[in-house]
Amino acid sequence: MTYIILIVGFVLLIKGADYFVEGASNIAKALRISPLLIGLTIVAFGTSSPEATVSIVAALEENAGVAIGNVVGSNIFNITFVVGITAILNPLKVENTTIRKEIPFTLLASIALLILISDVALQSVSSNFITRSDGLIFLLFFSIFLYYIFEVARNSREQIRENEKVESISWVKNILFTVGGLVAIIFGGEFVVSSATDLAISFGMSETLVGLTIVAVGTSLPELITSITAALKKESEIALGNIVGSNIFNILFVLGSASVISPLAVSNKIFIDIILMIMLTVILLVFSRTNFRIGKIEGILLTVGYILYMIYIILRN
Repeated sequence: MTYIILIVGFVLLIKGADYFVEGASNIAKALRISPLLIGLTIVAFGTSSPEATVSIVAALEENAGVAIGNVVGSNIFNITFVVGITAILNPLKVENTTIRKEIPFTLLASIALLILISDVALQSVSSNFITRSDGLIFLLFFSIFLYYIFEVARNSREQIRENEKVESISWVKNILFTVGGLVAIIFGGEFVVSSATDLAISFGMSETLVGLTIVAVGTSLPELITSITAALKKESEIALGNIVGSNIFNILFVLGSASVISPLAVSNKIFIDIILMIMLTVILLVFSRTNFRIGKIEGILLTVGYILYMIYIILRN
């Protein structure tokens, strides 16, 4: 029965995110919001809504290992497997602003996470926590990111108004898609957390490992599907913007909100994964600067990197 609940939860998460993104994107286009803003916010945040739901529900149920592991595991999966597979299918063109601003902001968020969880090393306390004050700091960083995005949107809006015609949409249909998708995401998140925690106990797995593997991959499937679809349609800006925006959203909003709701105890094992996440973000930045594209070779290296990482964390458990 636990397996059935887990599968139902993932189906609700994935289909809910799909409908949420479709409805929200159509509404955004009708309101003349730029493609860059759609990629970095609505699509990125929509595909990250499963992570947000799972981590917040996990925080409410005091499953800190699942909450933190889900975010870190999802970000590693996004940088390696999602970017890798997408680049193998169709090399990704990287915009200059993505290299100069968005990927460095992801790196900054990752480093901030490492610093804020290092309570034992920096404050000489007995254990590491993401406290409510840490969560408020994350949310403050997130508000700065949103301000940047809205400035980008404001600067490009006039150009869109001149060059694009507004498509007529069914407002009722798209509002229903958006709200219905969000409801499915919430229920799916509850099912995934409860069933994954039960599986962890039955197999002797730690909550952190379950968060880094089963839950992280499951909640990242919307990013994978969205980025592959965007790459095949040669919409590289949306494909990479989705991944970068999702990673920023995961650290700053998801962990920020979850820790404000309930302080999260940090496992010592997760430090290695966070350091690896930072290193992979640097590698993504280096790959992006190579002729402003991520090619098939880089994609293969990133994909193989994720497979090796999965083998490592399973053996580590």
